[in-house]
Amino acid sequence: MSGPRITSGTWRQTGPLIRGFGSLAGRAMGTDPPQVFLVLGRTKRLFWGWLMFAGGLMPGGKLPRRETELIILRVATLTGSAYERSHHERIGKRAGVTTDDLAAVTVGPSDPHWNAREVALLSAVDELHNTKDLSDASWNVLREHLDERRSVEFLLLTGHYEMLATALNTLRIEPDPPRKKK
Repeated sequence: MSGPRITSGTWRQTGPLIRGFGSLAGRAMGTDPPQVFLVLGRTKRLFWGWLMFAGGLMPGGKLPRRETELIILRVATLTGSAYERSHHERIGKRAGVTTDDLAAVTVGPSDPHWNAREVALLSAVDELHNTKDLSDASWNVLREHLDERRSVEFLLLTGHYEMLATALNTLRIEPDPPRKKK
């Protein structure tokens, strides 16, 4: 099957608040309203619960924004989520993610570009992706860099973007193109 499995919700299917939010988000991102909002917005009440949870992790979390984006970009790479990757490349640039970071996040934690903290974070993302768990050794390395609160947040952030990538990939949601100049 080619193309999206579920199309963007209409004004009637999403309601004015979700459409308005999508329009504002698109303007901020330099795209049309993001498809992730217009497709997931069809669920209306569930959408708002998801958005509150997601917003509490990003941008509202306690992990540094650049690291949050590196974690999300690594998940997007591992899951093959072109939507998640393109969306967070744009967001990541605003959070300090460099062109070198983008190249290195594709390689992963073995790239010499990363410092010890970044290696710990990206290695943990890889292990969670592959095993859905962290070994005691990996957990101890992660805890050298993150306190208890940030460790839990890291797990929720990684798991959330794994879940979102699964939904985006399964729904065949394509990356948002840049907004056309009028």
